[in-house]
Amino acid sequence: MTQPHVYDKAKYHDESIQQYDLPEEHAANHTIVFLRWLIEHQLMSDFFCNEGAEVLESFRAGKATIYDVYSWWDDCLIDDMLSEEGNAFAMRYFDFDRGRYIHDYIKTLQRGLPSEFHAEYTEENYQLMRQVIDRRYDEWQRKKTRGWWPFG
Repeated sequence: MTQPHVYDKAKYHDESIQQYDLPEEHAANHTIVFLRWLIEHQLMSDFFCNEGAEVLESFRAGKATIYDVYSWWDDCLIDDMLSEEGNAFAMRYFDFDRGRYIHDYIKTLQRGLPSEFHAEYTEENYQLMRQVIDRRYDEWQRKKTRGWWPFG
């Protein structure tokens, strides 16, 4: 049995948010933007949708936040939460070492703040990043059949 691929965990960033004396939820802000985008684009696995059906329903009804969804999954983003297509895209784009996501996040939302952890999760910031992720996904869709990825 293979180990799951962990894209990110909020606890990985505890030291950074403590260093900056930021609220705990800031450790999750960059990941919940991507998680929300994946949910809105139906790139989650059947497992995720079935196991988290109640919190997803509450989220879609506006009775739960994206923080609640992420918290339900122990503040983790792991490969078995994503569909095959979602994983293929995330492996290329969201990978912190080789992908472009964190660079896009910093360029789009940090805007003179001391770190990417200072960027607030707001609807406005989500919409800014949604446009960037949409563009990257469209580029990936066009290029993936040729086996070429222009980033990272």
